[in-house]
Amino acid sequence: MNTEQPVIRLKPKTSPQRLRHGFPWVYDNELVTDRRTRNIEAGSLVKLTDHAQNSLGLFAFNANSKIIARRVAFDPDTKIDTAWFVKKLTVALMFRDTLYDRPFYRLVHAEADNLPGLIVDRFDDILVIQPNAAWADRLLLFLVDALKTVLEPKAIVINGTGRARALEGLEDSRYMAHGEMPSKALEVPMNGAVYFADVAQGQKTGIFYDQRPNHNFVQNLTKDKSVLDVFSHVGGFGLAAMAAGAREVHCVDGSLPALELAKLGAAATNAKTAFTVQKADAFDAMIGLHEKKITYDIVVCDPPAFAPHKSSREAGLRAYERVARLASPLVEEGGYLTLCSCSHAADPERFRTACIRGISRAGREAQLIFTGSAGPDHPQHMALAETSYLKVLVFRIL
Repeated sequence: MNTEQPVIRLKPKTSPQRLRHGFPWVYDNELVTDRRTRNIEAGSLVKLTDHAQNSLGLFAFNANSKIIARRVAFDPDTKIDTAWFVKKLTVALMFRDTLYDRPFYRLVHAEADNLPGLIVDRFDDILVIQPNAAWADRLLLFLVDALKTVLEPKAIVINGTGRARALEGLEDSRYMAHGEMPSKALEVPMNGAVYFADVAQGQKTGIFYDQRPNHNFVQNLTKDKSVLDVFSHVGGFGLAAMAAGAREVHCVDGSLPALELAKLGAAATNAKTAFTVQKADAFDAMIGLHEKKITYDIVVCDPPAFAPHKSSREAGLRAYERVARLASPLVEEGGYLTLCSCSHAADPERFRTACIRGISRAGREAQLIFTGSAGPDHPQHMALAETSYLKVLVFRIL
């Protein structure tokens, strides 16, 4: 698989130092491109050199992507096969098994696990793969064989959908690579709550493991409290609050299937908590609650990525500010407001500024009491700021 790979090289004015220090990507404007390189098949493995022909490693190439090359290995002669994937997966598995006593977590977190553009979430004996880079599509048989060797799963689902694949020029697809598609939503235990993940039709892999530690922090504030969970997806913070003894939980989301899964989770988590759902646009729902003068002890807003790339950053930050402005009046004095962002382009400082501005414009004062990020099964690549994407702020409203 690794014989006679094409050689590509950086432009003369592109410094190789960042790559030598661990940065895993090459952008399309940094590479010498001609008819030969443009004809390299998407997902092919190539050897990268600087302009002086010094080796920079083995990379996965895709001329259709702005990220034209992703490092797969520092050694350009590395053989990429099932055995190589087995080694990578074994290392990833050992780390997750030190973190969690039950097999529900993100097993592979792309570049941070040295498997660029590749996501694998584990639901006990069912695995969901998101091949978000062309090389992962191209070498999927090796990956599937390696997963069978390391974990002996009952089923492996390929969820090749979403914005990341579109940026790679890849088509959407969802199918079974091994076993049979689950006929019903899967039970997922986290923080004492029971969630339900639809791995067949749900968003991304069916659940968001990254918020686990932030769910845990917020749930410790919720005993005997009323909780509003906006952009709740399948129950998110709301079910965690129920597990901790919240008196009342109201979930708002635009997806009816997600809310149906939240109801299943509520019934399985704590039947004593008063639980309601509302299918609505989140902004409209918050305006409506304010008009009715309904308030809660705790309000959580965990929206989708409003600023997924730099071109949408300013509009996204305005949206986060609006969320903070609309949510703040819904919090009782002395209560708590949790605001989240999963936008790569909204860095922590800008996000925090937008949230504080929104709270202030709502006429509220607050203390910032907690700053959170993704759980440790979503490690951060030390040279890639994009892997530090999740930002969570918890304010005490005065």
